[in-house]
Amino acid sequence: MSFFETLRSGLEAIATHRLRSGLTVLGILIGIAAVILTVGLGEGATASVNSAINALGTNLLIVTPGSSTTGLVRGGFGSADTLTYANAKALANKKDCPDIAGVAPQVQAFATLVAGNNNWTTTVYGSTPQWLSVRGRTMAEGSWFTSADMAHAANVVVLGQTTAVELGLFNPVGQTVNIDNVPFTVEGVLASSGTSSSAQNQDDLAVVPLTTAEEVTGTANVSNIYLQATSQGTLNAADEEATNLLLQLHGITNPTEADFTITTQSSLVSTATSVDKTLTVLLAGIAAISLLVGGIGVMNIMLVSVTERIREIGLRKALGATPGVIRRQFLIEASVLGLAGGLAGAALGIIGAEVIPHFISNKIAISGFATAGAVVVAVAIGIVFGVYPASRAARLAPIEALRSE
Repeated sequence: MSFFETLRSGLEAIATHRLRSGLTVLGILIGIAAVILTVGLGEGATASVNSAINALGTNLLIVTPGSSTTGLVRGGFGSADTLTYANAKALANKKDCPDIAGVAPQVQAFATLVAGNNNWTTTVYGSTPQWLSVRGRTMAEGSWFTSADMAHAANVVVLGQTTAVELGLFNPVGQTVNIDNVPFTVEGVLASSGTSSSAQNQDDLAVVPLTTAEEVTGTANVSNIYLQATSQGTLNAADEEATNLLLQLHGITNPTEADFTITTQSSLVSTATSVDKTLTVLLAGIAAISLLVGGIGVMNIMLVSVTERIREIGLRKALGATPGVIRRQFLIEASVLGLAGGLAGAALGIIGAEVIPHFISNKIAISGFATAGAVVVAVAIGIVFGVYPASRAARLAPIEALRSE
């Protein structure tokens, strides 16, 4: 019997038992779709995290205060008041820190903004004119505040696009916005930096001069300091220079007792990616269990098929069919079931990747390589779990098979 005749015979056997074959395909379909979607969720989450971190700025280092201690209660990192505007100005000194291109100290607080009859609570940042370039942001309209605004602690503000829309300001430049009952003139609106479910909306903010924020808060301490290295290759050098200078300014001789922390984009990406990969492996492992169940289903169906077709197998062998031909026929049937389940599962996974993000906040990134791999795995499952039933059919003695009822 030629290969094509064997293939035709296998397809006819599958078509004869449509319901049984359909249920077998369903088991593989669910497993393949689950694998594609879980891997896609992991890749989508990783991409979102990377996008959110990159939105902070390019070649960026972030200096945050250490932890505070009140009585016996220790606060978390960033809770202490150990960074000042003076520290930021020292870090901008090219003599001490030649690999730092830009410095942007920042204070932040939640405040209620009012424009006409609309109000909106958002994060208000106080910073310097360098904030725009250090954070890698651009203006959509209007202008950024100037050094003169800093020097005079001017009541001017730059809004994020989301904040402007929520306040009902569609031509915001030059209009007045009250921040905690203090009037500010809108100088401009930032270009959109995008929104990520894994980070704060980068378009929902307001930025005022640092000196103005200091007058409002009554403190010279800053929440963090953003440092822009001269290039990606000088990040480590900039990190070392900033660390050594701050240790010196704070009178700390033991680096392990530093009252500040410096993080880089690479460390943030590495940590976030590690977490996402762990979750992806966990979810993919759970999905793989359903694939195993689907494989067992294929084997059960093939064993039932062997039992039901004993007389057919005996007749084929009596007419000259070799054990290899019998084995090949059952392996083809198992492979076709696996292929059908794989293709249907891949189609369901792709459709799910388009539909599901409308109901959840995460994106699902579908990889062509992963989808093709999932289909190959489905076929492999059919073959692997079809080997035993096929071998059992091939070993049947013709006389015993013909005598069987």
